[in-house]
Amino acid sequence: MSNLSAPHFHNEEAAYAYVEARIWPEGPVCPHCGGVERISKMRGKSTRVGAYKCYQCRKPFTVKIGTIFQDSKVPMRVWLQAMYLIAGSKKGISSNQLHRTLGVTLKTAWFMSHRIREAMRSGGDTMFGTGGGVVEVDETFIGKLKGAPVKRAFHHKMKVLALVDRDSGQARTMVIENVNATTLMPIVLENVAREARVMTDEHSGYRDVKNIFAAHGTTSHGKGEYVNLEDRSIHSNTVEGYFSIFKRGMKGVYQFCGEQHLHRYLAEFEFRYNNRVALGCNDGDRADAMLKGIVGKRLTYKGASAV
Repeated sequence: MSNLSAPHFHNEEAAYAYVEARIWPEGPVCPHCGGVERISKMRGKSTRVGAYKCYQCRKPFTVKIGTIFQDSKVPMRVWLQAMYLIAGSKKGISSNQLHRTLGVTLKTAWFMSHRIREAMRSGGDTMFGTGGGVVEVDETFIGKLKGAPVKRAFHHKMKVLALVDRDSGQARTMVIENVNATTLMPIVLENVAREARVMTDEHSGYRDVKNIFAAHGTTSHGKGEYVNLEDRSIHSNTVEGYFSIFKRGMKGVYQFCGEQHLHRYLAEFEFRYNNRVALGCNDGDRADAMLKGIVGKRLTYKGASAV
């Protein structure tokens, strides 16, 4: 996607053709039976745009089936506009803004946003720090747990863990229940290669890192130390920078987030960070990458609203 003047943002047939070219690069695939032969495009004045029929299972389908677009009455061109806007907004774009810009209801804009965040969500199966690279690990607190009384030590807040691979420039984030070693260490072990150099602050939850990984560098934020003066590669400033963008977006744009939705907002900020300009991605590249994630992630309104 280059810019909002492109044909697929304004013409429904062009929008379907654009999505089909990215979801079905080898041609239409029936979502019902998986067939690729004996598929014909349905034509006629009353036929909906983008409709096909599979003559193996004799069922009609469109590229929407099995994706975040399934059962949506929103035109495809409006979906593409929403994806482009979210992809290009560094700190996010509110449902109110999408509602005003796209001309859809506020409820529809909210639901579209959550469906698009599902498309941004990735599995993250690669190990960080492979080959002896540096991985920064840190946790932060945001918002408030529903029904939790305000206490000291941030027990009433939602907790997030982030890992950043300095070499690849990729981040990985997740919601966590606690910030103790019992919670933190299994996640670090699952996501970081043993030959990696791991950078953290002085938090005691990472005390065993030095015994497992190639090296463990720490800085004492409590003492105002953010870079080790003897070895300036020892710091966690990259992951702190990631959190600063995340928090500015959550507090300045979204303002409130329920615990049941936090994982989707994390997916949004993680996706944009991992597909940023510094890594050679522009707004169009990000929007196209989003399209690759729409399959198999159908989200119902009830599911998105569930507490």
